[in-house]
Amino acid sequence: MITRIDAQVMDANSEALGVSVKDLMDNAGAAVAEVIKKRFSGKKILFVCGTGNNGGDGFSAARCLTGEDVSIMLLKPKTEIHSKESIKELNAVSCPVKEFFSESAIEKYDVLVDCALGTGAVGSIRSPYDEYIEIVNRFKGIVISVDIPSGFGTDTAILPDITISFHAAKDGMNSENCGDIIIANIGIPENAYLETGPGDMRRYPIPSPDSHKGCNGRLLIIGGGPYAGAPAMAAMAAMRVGVDLVRIATPTSSFTTVSSFSPVFTMTELPGKIITIKHIKELLELTLNNDAVLIGPGIGIDTETVFAVREFVSKCTVPMVIDADGLNALGKDFHNEVTPIIVTPHSREFIRLGGTIGKDLVLHVTKKASDMNATILLKGAEDIISNGTHYRVNKRGTPAMTSAGTGDVLSGIVAGLLSKGMNTFDAACLGAYISGRAGEMAFEKRSYGLIATDVIDKISKVIAEDLRR
Repeated sequence: MITRIDAQVMDANSEALGVSVKDLMDNAGAAVAEVIKKRFSGKKILFVCGTGNNGGDGFSAARCLTGEDVSIMLLKPKTEIHSKESIKELNAVSCPVKEFFSESAIEKYDVLVDCALGTGAVGSIRSPYDEYIEIVNRFKGIVISVDIPSGFGTDTAILPDITISFHAAKDGMNSENCGDIIIANIGIPENAYLETGPGDMRRYPIPSPDSHKGCNGRLLIIGGGPYAGAPAMAAMAAMRVGVDLVRIATPTSSFTTVSSFSPVFTMTELPGKIITIKHIKELLELTLNNDAVLIGPGIGIDTETVFAVREFVSKCTVPMVIDADGLNALGKDFHNEVTPIIVTPHSREFIRLGGTIGKDLVLHVTKKASDMNATILLKGAEDIISNGTHYRVNKRGTPAMTSAGTGDVLSGIVAGLLSKGMNTFDAACLGAYISGRAGEMAFEKRSYGLIATDVIDKISKVIAEDLRR
C-alpha cells in the first residue's frame, strides 16, 4: 500500500520523467472506463466531478465511454476548476454536463462515479463536499470511487461499492471503507517511485502560518574538536533547509573557530580538546530541548571520542543522524533499540559497519538496514537509501561533489529535515535529492571547482523551485 503523499510524489516525479499529468489523466480515464464497460454497460451512469485532477480523471473516463448513457455533474461551477488538464478534458467531452448537484437529480441514475476529491485533499471536509458525501451515501445505486473515496481518511467519507485505485491501494484501504478494490495501472514509470525526484518535495514540512521560533526544527549538532569546518557546514546546510534553531556543541579547541562561521549559531562549549565521556551528561541534557541530533562531523577518531559517541548513541532518545567519524563508534554488530536513526556512510564506512559492497548492492544495504534497525543512506555515484523494508535510489548530483565538506552538507540537510518532523526514510530520501540537486546547480556555475559552500548556497533555490511545481 502507498500513502496519499506517495501518490502525489509519484505523479510529480512522473511528470519530471516526461510522463505528463495529461498522459496520466488519459490513462486513468481509460482504466476507469474499461471497468465500467465490463460491469455496467447499458446502465445510466453519472460522473460527479470536483475541481481538481480527480475531476479530470472523471472527465477523461466519461469521454472514453462512447455509446454509453453517460452524464456529468459538476460540484462547483466550471469557472472554479483549477486544473488546466481537467479543463482540457472537460472541453473534450460530448456527453451532457450539468453545473449543479442535488439529491433529486441523481435518483434516475444506476451508477454514480465519485470523482470529487482525490489524494490532494487534506483537512476537514467543507461545503459543498460534505453535503455531497452525505447524499451519495444515501444513493440506492452502485457507487464507484476513482482512486480514493471522497473524504477518505476523515469522519465524512463516501462508502463506495467499488474503488478503482491507481498504481496501488492507498494506505488504510479495505473492503469496509472502499468496497471492491480494483488496482489500475496508469503508466507511472518505475523510476517515479524507486528514484528520488522533484516530487519528493511534496513531503517537505511547510511551516504553518501561525508558527513561531522553534516550531520548525531545533537541531543539536555534536562535532568538532580536531576539525572545525565540518560542524559549521552541517549547521549552515541545516539552516538553509529551513531549521529554526541550530545548536552546536563543540570542544574548546574548535569553539571560537566554529562560532565565527555564522552569527546565527547557538553554541555550547565542551571543555577540552576532544569530545569525551565527561561530556555525555551535558549532551544528553541538551537533547531534551532539541528535536533531532547530528553527531559526527569533525569529531575525529580518538579512542576516548569513539567511546563517548558509543555511550551517547546508546542513551540518546531523540531522532539522530550519525555521520563521518561518528560511525566509527558503531561497529559491525550495532543494532539500534533506542530511537530512530539515520547513518550516512560512504562505501568504506559501510564496510566498517559490516556491510557488503558488490553486486546486488540494494539488497545488501536493505539487509544491513534491517539488521541495524536504522535507515542507511549509502553515499556514492548513486546514493542508496533503505530502512530495511523499502529502498530508493538518488541519482541527482555530480562527480564534482567529491570535495571536502560535501558529506557534512548532506548530513546537515538530512538532520535538518529530521528535526522538522520527517521520518528517517523520507528525510534521507529528500535530503539526498536536495543535496544532489543543489550540487548540480552549483556545478553549472563552478564546474569542477565546486566546493561545499557552493552547494549550501543553492539549497534554498532547490526548495523554492520545487515547491512551486
